[in-house]
Amino acid sequence: MIDFAFLTDTFLKLSAALPVTLGLFISAFLCGGILAIGILSLRMSRWRVLSGFARGYILVFRGSPLMIQLFLIYYGLGQFGVIRHSFVWPFLREPFICAVLALSLCTAAYTAEILRGALLAVPAGQVEAGLACGMSRWLLLRRIIAPIMLRYALPAYSTEAILLVKSTALASLVTVWDVTGVAQQIIQRTYRTMEVFVCAAAIYLILNFIIVQLYALLERRLSAQHRVAKKPMPAVKPLAGE
Repeated sequence: MIDFAFLTDTFLKLSAALPVTLGLFISAFLCGGILAIGILSLRMSRWRVLSGFARGYILVFRGSPLMIQLFLIYYGLGQFGVIRHSFVWPFLREPFICAVLALSLCTAAYTAEILRGALLAVPAGQVEAGLACGMSRWLLLRRIIAPIMLRYALPAYSTEAILLVKSTALASLVTVWDVTGVAQQIIQRTYRTMEVFVCAAAIYLILNFIIVQLYALLERRLSAQHRVAKKPMPAVKPLAGE
């Protein structure tokens, strides 16, 4: 029989840890997005040294498991005396900060490639038209390139956001008590794995559903002008006697 009382109590306990999961996601999402723009700038640079550095960064963080990156940051950085005696050590010894750092570095690599693909898809004719109108590079970026690039990047970027939410579960491996961490604590006390993980999965599912709806709303707003432009012209009624 299904123990609804236990499921309700477990869901409430896991929901209490949701702010930690949201904090991990929002912090990593914002930091990773800012870092991705910097990596994209280096990746598109004409200087081979800068472009090569960006290529190497993307290769390393996309080609290695996030769990290993998290362990190297949390357990590995403390092995260096220079870091232990620096001003960053009070931050790097905190599990939450290390988890955010690992998530940010990893998602930045994926996001940079998503943005690069969207940037390359911007029609050259629209850029040339903007330059012909006398737009400065900054105005061209703000009015033409960035909106089009964002519209092209949204489908893949929404997928990356969902993956980032699910990746926050790895933070429990370094004693960050998010939804997954609290779920593991409950399982250790009750030995009821199925019910606890079903509640945790439901929370992640609801959270990802909300994120998908937010991205869909943003995509509809960015594409509103194109939908209006593509509306068929009304049919012209023939004059009487024709």
